[in-house]
Amino acid sequence: MSINSAMLSGVSALIANSAALGAISDNISNVNTVGYKENDTQFEDLVTSKAAQGNYNSGGVQANVTQLVSQQGQFTQTQSPTDLAINGSGFFVVSSTAAGLSATSGPEYTRAGSFTKDSAGDLVNSAGLYLQGWMADSNGVVSTDPSDLTKLSTINVSDIANQPNATTSASVNANLDSDATATTGYVAGDMAAGTTTPTFTNQLVVYDGQGGQHTVQLDYLKTGSNTWAVEAVAVPASDVSATNGLVGQTTLTFDSNGQLTSGGQATLTMAYSDTGLNPTSGDQTVALDLGGGTGSGSMTQTALASAVNSSSIDGGPPGTLSGVTVGSDGKVTASFSNGATRTIAQVAVATFTNPDGLAATSGNAYTATAQSGTYTLKTAGDAGAGAVESSQLEASTVDLSTEFTNLIITQRAYSAASKIITTADQMLQELIQVKQ
Repeated sequence: MSINSAMLSGVSALIANSAALGAISDNISNVNTVGYKENDTQFEDLVTSKAAQGNYNSGGVQANVTQLVSQQGQFTQTQSPTDLAINGSGFFVVSSTAAGLSATSGPEYTRAGSFTKDSAGDLVNSAGLYLQGWMADSNGVVSTDPSDLTKLSTINVSDIANQPNATTSASVNANLDSDATATTGYVAGDMAAGTTTPTFTNQLVVYDGQGGQHTVQLDYLKTGSNTWAVEAVAVPASDVSATNGLVGQTTLTFDSNGQLTSGGQATLTMAYSDTGLNPTSGDQTVALDLGGGTGSGSMTQTALASAVNSSSIDGGPPGTLSGVTVGSDGKVTASFSNGATRTIAQVAVATFTNPDGLAATSGNAYTATAQSGTYTLKTAGDAGAGAVESSQLEASTVDLSTEFTNLIITQRAYSAASKIITTADQMLQELIQVKQ
């Protein structure tokens, strides 16, 4: 009977518009939720077969609500380097527990990158989901394995100590006074022995493998119109086992224009008296660059007073963690108080063939389904995966003006559907009254 089918069609319209209202309500509620993806409602008609010629049975309508997961929201700037957004395709891999992924705590995927450090140093977002990635070894080397989720672990940025680095190279930029009086009769080692007073000196600080500081004094003695003897002496001399603390020496030769022509490279051999400070491969050696090589050293001989313009060394003592940054490739880099930096982890990015097929879970996260396809793990910016943007958050894709408009349309459609039921009821009443 067409009147009954009309009433049922009206009921289906009420149900469909109720679903649309629910989707709109979620959208409006999450207008400020980081990484939230807008729900979209599409209506489909329902058609029933005709029972007889000239008799029409209405089918009604049904609502299909889908979340537009692949739609990207605008980025907003923040002050936290661990606030992350993905510029392009992909999702952060997250776990509901700090222990990482397991049989009971499978992977979830999210674009909500408001990660902060918890009391244990783990990066966790506002929904309590822990960021997963590949951790680096003690040398800062990351080994990625895109095929195995179990190789991922929760990224931790606490209790990371920078290892001390022994000095391996040093350089000096200086001028030596061409008007200085030359000393005759010099024998190598005289300045270290104290039998000859150097014309000019400067000092360098070098670091051993445990981060300890050691002083090396460079003694310069003019021995000819364009030649200078250089001796490197440990201070105090007892710091090393070498006689009189002499750890290296060279002879500088200049041309008539005061430019260095030879002797700019030397090796300092630090054979520490405390043998525990010497590396297992032998004594600590430092490449000294005074000019003429590939380093930054430079020596000149002019009529100006002898003076050091600059000097530099590598290596340094251990440092404490002072900050964390995240690069566009997803590498998490720790900065230390001694100026050193080290890669500590790399954020994993998961991509899907059909991200709109992912199933939504609480906390603005998703799980894989047959419709989405299986995950593909990638590093940020690689093979179609989006780049990671630090100090950025992806805003909700909800547009309030559109949602309020849809709210009015849905309200009117619901009201119109209720009129179908009212009208069908009146027609049934008229039919009943025919018998009376």
